[in-house]
Amino acid sequence: MTLARLRELLPDHAKDLRLNLGSVTSQSHLSEQQLWGTVLAAAIASRGRTTLVALAAEALEHLSAEAATAARTAAAVMAMNNVYYRTLHLLEDASPDGAEYSRLRAGLRMNALANPGVDKVDFELWSLAVSAVNGCGRCLAAHERELRGRGVAREVIQDAIRVASVVHAVAVTIEAAEISGGVTAAV
Repeated sequence: MTLARLRELLPDHAKDLRLNLGSVTSQSHLSEQQLWGTVLAAAIASRGRTTLVALAAEALEHLSAEAATAARTAAAVMAMNNVYYRTLHLLEDASPDGAEYSRLRAGLRMNALANPGVDKVDFELWSLAVSAVNGCGRCLAAHERELRGRGVAREVIQDAIRVASVVHAVAVTIEAAEISGGVTAAV
């Protein structure tokens, strides 16, 4: 399946998504590797099979094997970290001093963060995109701080977030259309 076919699968009520998917994959401040790594990581995080199949095929045409592996690694590690750190954040909001859980050792292996196999900025952008899809404010803030500290422009960061938001919306919309189409056909 191609990107063009994925856009065709979007129902008419999601016409804006069809247009947005085309624009975020063609007009960006992101380098080609940053863009397609963001697309791949966000598609994985979005959990939509049809969307992932189409966008992974497209992304693999633009990414080296190392970059594709790093994007998958960002999605995998952030799937764990986003749940852990989002939960800590929520629990800390409920604790008397607001920081009891932050003082505890996480005890989670995250070696890939130190040596992701690609430029650290690219990996941080992919981690940011996955964190946006998964809604982890603590991780979003940490990755944005890291990127800004490395001199990355806000426009680049915004583009990674835009890609993640559109990819996620496409996955949700296509998944809903497939499910509701299946329900309608069964009735």
